[in-house]
Amino acid sequence: MRKVTLLLDDGTKFHGTSFGYETPVAGEVVFNTAMMGYPESLTDPSYAGQLMALTYPLVGNYGVPEFSIEENGLSTFMESDRIHARAIIVSDYSTEYSHWNAKESLADWLKREKVPGITGIDTRELTKVLREHGVMMGKILFDDEPDNIPTADYEGVNFVAQVSCKKVKVYKANQSNAKKVLLVDCGVKENIIRCLLRRGVEVIRVPWDYDFNDMEFDGLFLANGPGDPDTCEVTVGNIRKFLANPQVRPCMGICMGNQLLSKAAGATIYKLKYGHRSHNQPVRKVGTNQCFITSQNHGYAVDTTTLGKDWEPLFVNMNDGSNEGVRHKTNPWFSAQFHPEACSGPIDTEFMFDEFVKLL
Repeated sequence: MRKVTLLLDDGTKFHGTSFGYETPVAGEVVFNTAMMGYPESLTDPSYAGQLMALTYPLVGNYGVPEFSIEENGLSTFMESDRIHARAIIVSDYSTEYSHWNAKESLADWLKREKVPGITGIDTRELTKVLREHGVMMGKILFDDEPDNIPTADYEGVNFVAQVSCKKVKVYKANQSNAKKVLLVDCGVKENIIRCLLRRGVEVIRVPWDYDFNDMEFDGLFLANGPGDPDTCEVTVGNIRKFLANPQVRPCMGICMGNQLLSKAAGATIYKLKYGHRSHNQPVRKVGTNQCFITSQNHGYAVDTTTLGKDWEPLFVNMNDGSNEGVRHKTNPWFSAQFHPEACSGPIDTEFMFDEFVKLL
């Protein structure tokens, strides 16, 4: 196992060893506090461009499931068709694994997908640094290749354009005369599509910059995605046209979908210091004492003080008070900053899909 160094932009260094694909890489360093779910997280398009540090110390002990594709074209266990994170950083990688559906080790999967993995890092100290300073760019360097130094940009890069589908794709429902949901793919997790299909609707998946307003559909769904929502002005413009249409149809957004819907409603977006990436973020429904434990993965938030007068916050984060969703006061338009489909994570808020489908 080759010696590697994680070098942060502020000069902080962490030393470890490689267990994945052996190539230097650079990206935005973020931490995830989930105790499990590394196959789902690695294949989540929202991690595009990022070096993902896991705070839970033991990683790899249950291996990786088979990468199989269902008849409808969706993967069985993953959240997309490939790994999107640029690297994974762990404290203790388990070389032995055991699980009923494991087909290969995490190391073998990373090598096959050409994604670096490093172990032996003090992820507790790394997390403290990122919490104090905020997320920052970092590089994984191989100690025996001191002159091989990678470069990468994150701020202002349109990662959505990189991970979105390139053409329209239709997922048929199991019943005739099913309602049609138009899904704007900004980097959608496939479990969002699974949740919709299980509720008997047809899903029409379109690229992030596709003008869908002349298409026939019963409801609009705005998916999650990576990076800065301010790079998606084309999408925001299409959403504004939808909201201005006299034919009022339901709309639901998740994660970046919350931010894009809010931007279309006049709000501004700001970057969080170190983001929310975990399975245990508590959110409260505004106006009630109802709290939910949610799965989250985002680095930006909505400034609700800039929302249009016809809009209001729907959920609020109980840790830092940041916005976790918005809704229109009269029309059937709402969103969640967290992930109701929660794959992996708690499924406390999956009822939001039921509420959306009932509105169609």
